[in-house]
Amino acid sequence: MNTKKIMAACLFSGLVLYGFPGGANSEFQQWMQQQAQGVTAEKKAFQEYRDKRDKEFTDFLKSQWKAVDVVKGEVLDEVPKPDVMPVAVPEPVLPAPVEKPVVVTVPKPVVITKPVPAPLVVAPKGRSLHIDFFGRRLGFYYDAGLQQTLASTIDKNAVSNYWSALSRAEYEDLLKQLNAQKKSLQLNDWAYALLVHKLAMAINNNRRNEGALLSWFLLAKSGYRARVAYDRSAIYLLVPSEQEMFEVVYFTFGGKRYYAVEFDGRKQNPGQVFTYDGEYPDTTKDFDMRVTPVVASNDKAERRHLSFEFEGKKYNIEVSYDRGRVKFFNTYPQLSLDLYFGAGVYKATATPLQKQLAEHMKGMSEQQAVSFLLRFVQTSLKYETDEQQFGEENYLFPEETLFYPYSDCEDRAILFAWLVRSLLNLQVVGLDYPGHVATAVRFNELVAGDSINYRGKRFVVADPTYINASAGMTMPDFKQYKPTVIDY
Repeated sequence: MNTKKIMAACLFSGLVLYGFPGGANSEFQQWMQQQAQGVTAEKKAFQEYRDKRDKEFTDFLKSQWKAVDVVKGEVLDEVPKPDVMPVAVPEPVLPAPVEKPVVVTVPKPVVITKPVPAPLVVAPKGRSLHIDFFGRRLGFYYDAGLQQTLASTIDKNAVSNYWSALSRAEYEDLLKQLNAQKKSLQLNDWAYALLVHKLAMAINNNRRNEGALLSWFLLAKSGYRARVAYDRSAIYLLVPSEQEMFEVVYFTFGGKRYYAVEFDGRKQNPGQVFTYDGEYPDTTKDFDMRVTPVVASNDKAERRHLSFEFEGKKYNIEVSYDRGRVKFFNTYPQLSLDLYFGAGVYKATATPLQKQLAEHMKGMSEQQAVSFLLRFVQTSLKYETDEQQFGEENYLFPEETLFYPYSDCEDRAILFAWLVRSLLNLQVVGLDYPGHVATAVRFNELVAGDSINYRGKRFVVADPTYINASAGMTMPDFKQYKPTVIDY
């Protein structure tokens, strides 16, 4: 019987106690005591199971460590990109009368419950703190027992003792609070891990090793297959991912990669470390790194002005972006290109941009509309390689491309593909050349020029980096290559 039922029974007994004969009253009280004892025994059994599980894991940690060498993460594309993009000189074409204007649609924003921090889901007790989560101020209560100090010598005993100390703290309420925020703010796995890490660091006064250990504990208790490794000076948090992470060192256990992640964008190369090969009981989840259209938004839109020319006319576009999302994307490890092509765009950015572009494309042919979007991406944004802007390869999500002052080929291809799909409802694939990324569009009308055949369909090359190029024009330096198709 649950607690609510017992409380109701107690209330009922208080109301009718004097209405029963003595024997009945005695029997009722005896029944009530049995029910209360049953709940206490059930709660005790659960507590003993949790303690037994943690005790066994603590003992496991004292003995099952081994030295391993990290594997350096794979590099996305080692072929350098061009520093300067060529400018195309399209052959002049007299505009033909538009017999069948393209259907331009502004997708209705997906009905998404506005992310609002969850109210406190447990009675306030213990210590309190607030953290900034990409522009949102979130409050938590936690047990002081979750703030532990790691021994000065890092070894398996220190890690095991740390887990044991955390498992004796009252952590269930904090897990309830974290889970409530995950649901309320619609966080994906990476965003949830960031929330856990920010909280763990705040609890431990920004001590890196203690923050990593508490993150490990809370993620494991949340059902993720999180692990840790250590060397003489540092603790490393290891997590598995459904998608490959590039340029992140990893270990392989049972055919599964565990990445040594950092949440501040730094890259690690620890060399040889000690870790264990095993899972905390009942952990089943790998990280799903797909980005949803709302995660980490803070509803504080900022604007940027862009302008470009098309067929002799100048167009001015006001772009909005959510800085919370941009900051969130900056923490992301590099993933394969299909994840970027398939990423959702937050409505604060998507809807205003789509409305402006759609208004200008009314009455255009399908080919004109695609060329219009090409020119917007080609010329309203300034080109610079990732090496020049960031010092390393850094694929950008569409909202990042609209935020940063510069972008390179894959960033523009990802943004252009989203615009064509969302506004013109045309199928678009990415084209991956050595050192370059472009796109190809499947038109409903016959369009001349360079094309590829993919799954029995003709896709016309459309390069959003080849300045002033129209659909059907391949950048000269890449005509000799057969690109790899990026589907998503």
